[in-house]
Amino acid sequence: MRLTAALLMLTLTLPGCAALKALEGEPDRDVFELRPPSDQPQRCGRGRLAELVIEPPKARGTLDTDRIMIRPNQLQTQYLPDARWGDTVPTTLQTLLVRGFGRYDAFTHVGRAPLGTAGDYALISEVQDFNAEVAGKGALIKLTVDAQLVREMDATVVARGHFATTAQAATTKTADLIPAFDAAGQQLVAQMTDWGLNGIGVNPARCR
Repeated sequence: MRLTAALLMLTLTLPGCAALKALEGEPDRDVFELRPPSDQPQRCGRGRLAELVIEPPKARGTLDTDRIMIRPNQLQTQYLPDARWGDTVPTTLQTLLVRGFGRYDAFTHVGRAPLGTAGDYALISEVQDFNAEVAGKGALIKLTVDAQLVREMDATVVARGHFATTAQAATTKTADLIPAFDAAGQQLVAQMTDWGLNGIGVNPARCR
């Protein structure tokens, strides 16, 4: 009875959801989202050529989460205690790629699923790294993705790519890590969109 009464008093003294999270052992975490390099529409002068489906990226279990990974060393995995992504890492990358490719008029449609039974091309990817690595007093943000561009009509792989970007954070504090993640993410999406455009025969340098 005394334990029940004590828990009830704790619940009454904590505000709203914070009380529930405290009792469940779930800490409050700030939520962060990453941005594509730009949302400005780009005209490539070729007309609309193809429909592109961005398949959900694959990732191993430690990355298939909304937690923000930081590695004290190569063999150890930890997560920031005070922050998380708005979605899981694979969904975060998928969203960035949909927005990154979607601004080019070379595509009739860019989305997570085709408008009909199948798209013209599918982008299949796997996340290898999406984390910070402690380096001295700061950290190195490391994003690595392997990808394939597949023509749906005959299941032919028309392009393969390996993408790796980095950005430096001055400290391991969340306030320094998130902007570095954002910078590395924008580099990654820029590389992958250029590669994807080339894969369907569009020179990204001509897009304005």
